[in-house]
Amino acid sequence: MFNPDFETYLAPARARPELWRLILGVILCALVYAGYVGALVGLVAWLAGPEAPPILAGMVRGTTPTGALLLLLSFLGMALGPAIAVRLLHGRRAATLFGPAGRVVLHFLVAAAVVAIMSGLSVALWRRSFTPEPGLPFDLWLRLLPLALLGVLIQTGAEEVLFRGYLLQQLAVRFRRRLAWMVLPSLIFGALHFDPAAGGASALLVVAAAALFGLIAADLVAATGSLGAAWGFHFANNVFAILVLATKGTIPGLALWLTPYEARDIAALGPMVLHDLAAMAAAWLLVRLLLTR
Repeated sequence: MFNPDFETYLAPARARPELWRLILGVILCALVYAGYVGALVGLVAWLAGPEAPPILAGMVRGTTPTGALLLLLSFLGMALGPAIAVRLLHGRRAATLFGPAGRVVLHFLVAAAVVAIMSGLSVALWRRSFTPEPGLPFDLWLRLLPLALLGVLIQTGAEEVLFRGYLLQQLAVRFRRRLAWMVLPSLIFGALHFDPAAGGASALLVVAAAALFGLIAADLVAATGSLGAAWGFHFANNVFAILVLATKGTIPGLALWLTPYEARDIAALGPMVLHDLAAMAAAWLLVRLLLTR
C-alpha cells in the first residue's frame, strides 16, 4: 500500500488506467508540444520578419534575453499536452495532475524556500573558488526578473506536470514497483537532457544529475501526495541555475552572473555537479522532514 496522501493523489488516475490510454497520451503530448513550438516559431517569424533568424537562433540555446524567454515560454506546450490527454483519454480534469490546491501551494513555498537557502549557500561557497563573470547588467536583469521568474515557473511546472504528474500517476496505478513509476520516468527525464553539442564530455554527467533530480522529485510527490514540493524544489533550483549563476553553454541569456567555465569543461564542471548534488540531497532530506513529520 502507498501512503494515504499518495493514494489520494493517484485516485483520479484509477478511473481509466489502461496502458493503451497512456501510450496514446504520450503520443498526444509529443504532438501537442511539437505543434505548440512550431506555432511559436511561426509567430516569431511572422512578427519579427527579417529580424527573426537571430531571435530564433537565440531561442535555440537561450543565449539572449529574448531568446531565453522564448525558450522558457516554449515549455507551455509541454504542459498543455498532459492537460489535454487526461481530459480526452482518461476522463479527468487537468487539476488532478497537481493534487489538492492548498497543499500544492504550501508545499511549493516550503520546498522553494529550502532550496533557495541551500542554493544561496552553495553559490557563496562556489565564490570562494571561482570569480563569476558578468551576465546581464543589474538594472536590465531586475527589469526582466518578473518575466524571467514566470518563464521558469512555466518551464519547471511543465516538466513536473508531464513527468511527476501524468507519467507517474498513470504508471503508479498500473505498477506498484518503484522501478516503473519512479525510476523509469526519471531515466527518461535524464535522457532528454543529453546534449553532447553543449555538454561535450560532461553530457553524461548532466544526464545522471537530471535523472537523480527526477528520483528526488518523484519521491517528494510520493511522500507528500501533491506536485507542490517537487515543483517548488525544481523552480528554486532553476532560478539559481538560469537567472542567478548560469553555466556557459546552458541557458545564459537571463543570468546575472556566468561561470568562468563552459558546460563541456568536465574538469571544472565535474566537481561542481557533485557539490550541487550534495546540496540537492541535503535540501531533499530537509524538505521531506518538514512536510512529512
